[in-house]
Amino acid sequence: MSGNKRYFRRLSGYYAWFCACFAGFLLALTMLEKEGMPRLWIGHLFMFATIALYATIGVVSRTSNVTEYYVAGRRVPALFNGMATAADWISAASFISLAGGLYLYGFDALAYIMGWTGGYCLVALLIAPYLRKFAQYTIPDFLAARYANGAGGRGGAVRAIAVGATIIVSFIYVVAQIYAVGLIASRFTGVDFSVGIFLGLASILVCSFLGGMRGITWTQVAQYIIILVAFLIPTMWLSAKHADNPLPQVAYGSVLPKLAQRETQLAQDPREAEVRARFRRDAEDYDAKLAALPASWEQGKLEAQRRLDTARLRNVSLAEVRNAERALAAYPKTPEDAEGLWREQRARLLARSRPPQPHAAPFPGATEAESNARRNNFLALVFCLMFGTAALPHILMRSYTTPSVHEARGSVFWTLFFILLIYLSIPALAVLAKYDIYTSLVGSDFRSLPTWISYWANVDKVHPLISVTDINGDGLVQLAEIAIDGDVLVLATPEIGGLPYVISGLVAAGGLAAALSTADGLLLAISNALSHDVYYKLVDPGASTQKRVTISKLLLLAVAFIAAYAASQKPADILSLVGAAFSLAASTLFPPLVLGVFWKRANGAGAIAGMLVGFLTCLYYMFRTNPALGGRMDAAWFDIASMSAGIFGVPAGIAAVVLVSLLTAPPSRASNGLVDYIRAPE
Repeated sequence: MSGNKRYFRRLSGYYAWFCACFAGFLLALTMLEKEGMPRLWIGHLFMFATIALYATIGVVSRTSNVTEYYVAGRRVPALFNGMATAADWISAASFISLAGGLYLYGFDALAYIMGWTGGYCLVALLIAPYLRKFAQYTIPDFLAARYANGAGGRGGAVRAIAVGATIIVSFIYVVAQIYAVGLIASRFTGVDFSVGIFLGLASILVCSFLGGMRGITWTQVAQYIIILVAFLIPTMWLSAKHADNPLPQVAYGSVLPKLAQRETQLAQDPREAEVRARFRRDAEDYDAKLAALPASWEQGKLEAQRRLDTARLRNVSLAEVRNAERALAAYPKTPEDAEGLWREQRARLLARSRPPQPHAAPFPGATEAESNARRNNFLALVFCLMFGTAALPHILMRSYTTPSVHEARGSVFWTLFFILLIYLSIPALAVLAKYDIYTSLVGSDFRSLPTWISYWANVDKVHPLISVTDINGDGLVQLAEIAIDGDVLVLATPEIGGLPYVISGLVAAGGLAAALSTADGLLLAISNALSHDVYYKLVDPGASTQKRVTISKLLLLAVAFIAAYAASQKPADILSLVGAAFSLAASTLFPPLVLGVFWKRANGAGAIAGMLVGFLTCLYYMFRTNPALGGRMDAAWFDIASMSAGIFGVPAGIAAVVLVSLLTAPPSRASNGLVDYIRAPE
């Protein structure tokens, strides 16, 4: 038996034992819950047992060898690399937010599944095998070597820009993952959101700090198993509950018509119309305030101050005084701030004033122009996610870890297989959970609301993740009175479906595994880019292997704490952050990567121009259209949302590479020789 086969069998034995122990752990907790173990203890056991598992793998896999630290020794079998890459890929956005996005936006959110899945096909066809044959450590390595020599060669500059792009893209993405870690930890351990972030950070660092890619790889295989079990159990439970069939994909087809019928009933319910009319009136109040600026801002500030003074003079409760103080402190500081905030609040009220959007209707809109705008945004988002996937540094790095080019291709196949096990169930989960809420919660009495609502409402008291308010005072829950954050749906699914709390803990462990696995890969991509591509390649080429690994570990530690601080500020929702990262990756890295493989005439000057033009075009459009960055959607081109800015950045980047390469001298023979080598049959 060859060494590779023995290694594969040994790994299979390890993970078979892991699966058996994990099943025993679930069974033991189920029995303890029946015996009366408090829920908080179950949540703590799930959180800390899984973190201890990842820490143990990280300690066992610790290494100071450069090849092991950067690329896991280039000996990860295709099957296990596929599982590790799937865990790396199934981030908090996929596990936590994607089903929530489908719940909120229906058909439109299928763009995420189509874009991310299609992106992996691009990775398999256009990039992964060629990077593996190049056999270095990072994406900037490949770009610097491809564009290094001869006229038009700018290897150092190309490397520096590629490192910058890797850091920016990966940092935005990792902030979203750490935000999810804080959300899960705060819900299931009872600690403050910011404390939860740093608890999760400790788990991230144990794996990536000690073992690098080696430790991350074997941790991610275990994390994928947890992710798969955690996602499928509640989904199959809801499937059996509403369709008498445990296969979610089959249940999806039978429950969707029932949901459409319920949506029609709610759209025609006069009590729903009454609540929506209240939201429209409130939106009109904001219209009046916006029209009267700056006088309305001054009047509002005086009114907030008057309420605080009145509360103090009347000697009311301390809580009322504190509320008045907070209201004054939160009041916009300038008329410009007021305009931005009031427009945002007006848009939110108008959204809640509309009838429920049919879940299965493609691109619904009040007018043909609105429907066309939604179609354009759907296609633009698919485009950005596909090309962004094909350029994400932490995913492409996994191409370097397999023993051969053949194994790299096989690894992409297994990655797609393991991803689809989750992705084909996500639309079903969204429909099943939506049908459960529409039939069980809507129409129920406010005095008997399920306990999971109060649990999740108290996770973040500043920005509640779920809110159910009796707007029309009839004592019954209307759909329009429910405001739910998409990031909550999957984590609350076991409680929505009436499952034992052990399954809630399991889902939390799965969400934590998804966030941690992706965060590990992203942090390693950033630290490797800084230590290998900046320190070793540009600052100290004579550094020893031990020093290079040490520098990488220190940089990883610094970046991790900066990202944790940024996540604690709650800069945006998870899907928005992820969308921005994909657009920037697509705009900056995709053009030089693909043209560098398939077009010999591309040179260093063209690569630099392409990366800069693509990045700046994408960034400009984000600042132009994103309200959080000071932009406005009425300045959008073709009504494209800011998260799909890559639809403009990618063509601009490709055009810049082609134009500048044709206007400057061709690359050297060495550069063309590299292209011939990586494209030659194995």
